[in-house]
Amino acid sequence: MPDTTSNSEQPKPTPREEEEAPVLIAAPQRLGIFTRLRNYFLTGIIVAAPIALTIYLTWQIIDWVDKQAIPLLPAKYNPENYLPFSLPGLGLVIMVVILTFVGFLTANIFGRTLLKTGERLVNRMPVVRTIYGALKQVLETVLSQSSNSFRQAVLVEYPRRGIWTVAFVTGDTEGEVAECLEDDMINIYVPTTPNPTSGFLLMVPRRDLIFLKMPVEEAAKYIISIGVIAPEVEAEVAKLPRLPGREQIPPA
Repeated sequence: MPDTTSNSEQPKPTPREEEEAPVLIAAPQRLGIFTRLRNYFLTGIIVAAPIALTIYLTWQIIDWVDKQAIPLLPAKYNPENYLPFSLPGLGLVIMVVILTFVGFLTANIFGRTLLKTGERLVNRMPVVRTIYGALKQVLETVLSQSSNSFRQAVLVEYPRRGIWTVAFVTGDTEGEVAECLEDDMINIYVPTTPNPTSGFLLMVPRRDLIFLKMPVEEAAKYIISIGVIAPEVEAEVAKLPRLPGREQIPPA
């Protein structure tokens, strides 16, 4: 006799039978040819764009330096006048030689005397002396081996509490500003993104900063990439004292 029992009357599987039942794995969906071509195209952009932009920017810098430096070379000493082709980078070599020679001259008594004489003349010009003095002080501070400017990345709550941004330490707050502030203050530079050449100067208490382990280069890439490139170095867990259960950051 045929089985007339309906499916609804069949006994339900036990929980153990349900656990032991084989799991059906859906086969991966195959991508269409246009989807794969699009993915290949995007991958090619990701690989080629940084290389192409690096070459382009490097070439533009070299070309600009060549245009500024080669005219300084007398025509009879210019090798391009004797060759059927130009020499890219010749101006860059000329600039390096000139700057090295200037540094050599200022390292002896005659050069220092000549430099001081020139600075005395500049200091008599009202507007020029301000620009020259500011630029000289900034370059001496940044290029000094003992300077800590732009050699430390930090986190700071800005523009309000609860919102954090990456900044760079430019030095301790000194002079009249430090006398007006009773706390241990640090000067930091908060750059904008993706153009870090503009930003804000803030004077922040040391205890309100989180000092990071990441190199300045990693922090700069993080800012320029608008946060897309995450730094590989983990941040030092420097605790803030104004929140419960946090330790004070030791002074530098």
